[in-house]
Amino acid sequence: MEPEQPAIEVLDLTKSYGPRKAIDRISFEVAPGQVVGFLGPNGAGKSTTMRILCGIMPATSGIVRVCGIPVASQSGEVKKHIGYMPESNPLPEDMRVIEYLRYRARLKEIPARRIRDRVEEAMEVCELHRKPRRRLIGTLSKGFRQRVGIADAILAEPEVIVMDEPTIGLDPHQILSIRNLIDSLRGRMTVIISSHILPEIELCCDRVIIINQGRVVANGTSQSLRERFLPMTRYRVRTTLRAEGMATLLPAVSPELALESSAQTEGMCEYLMEAPSHLDLTEAFIDALRARQARIHEVARLQPNLEDIFMSATKRSWDESLPEDKADDTRENETDKTPAQT
Repeated sequence: MEPEQPAIEVLDLTKSYGPRKAIDRISFEVAPGQVVGFLGPNGAGKSTTMRILCGIMPATSGIVRVCGIPVASQSGEVKKHIGYMPESNPLPEDMRVIEYLRYRARLKEIPARRIRDRVEEAMEVCELHRKPRRRLIGTLSKGFRQRVGIADAILAEPEVIVMDEPTIGLDPHQILSIRNLIDSLRGRMTVIISSHILPEIELCCDRVIIINQGRVVANGTSQSLRERFLPMTRYRVRTTLRAEGMATLLPAVSPELALESSAQTEGMCEYLMEAPSHLDLTEAFIDALRARQARIHEVARLQPNLEDIFMSATKRSWDESLPEDKADDTRENETDKTPAQT
């Protein structure tokens, strides 16, 4: 059985503006049906990469294939397989939602006999099929305008959807709606999303690609990146067990557990500890404390989130790009700082 062809293949992709490289030999693949987050600081090269993927901008060098089709030589054919929602989505304010989507369907060369059904299906997926359908786009809220953009992107049933900041400027309720909409596309379409709202990416994406200074600095699931960039997990324990008792309890819970700090108040002690992130010692802590007949107020595993991973991955890439003497100075300054509590 032949391996499944990637929906997106990028190999040694480079885009230069004179001597400056916006993206520098980046490579990655996205499997069919995956939802992938594409992250990076401002100016990292995310939007440039997305425009090249969609055939909107030529690359300087490298190979990009969408559904096996080379973008450089067949950009027109690629556009039939990809739906693109740009960050600043240009929508005509004087058209009604249904009029705009029918107009876009004709531009996308959807057969005339199928336009009505495809527009209705796209509006239903994006929850535009009731009151919003006949409203002028200019009268819609930001959240519904984003839905119109997504409906446009999925209109021709492309295999790949590319969304640049689909939740920018939305309130929490609107962000949740867009997240649910993206979840509904999982498995049916390959989705690649650029966003600065990292908790949303962690919730709705199967894996993440982090780009910095034009290069891919991390690629994998949240868990695999957590183990790579933040191999230690913290535990916070609040209990009546005193420091001398905790010192004898730790080896029993795990020999890899290390006490980081402790604080004592009247009748209560709080401890911060570290252990390798692949271990989950929560239940072991509870059992050990109960065996000592200590009162337990809290046992919390402070798992690093995607924001922590993002900061660690981008900082490491910045350190590696510094001259050796400056990188050493940066590391010394970081060592001198007191670790912040999670």
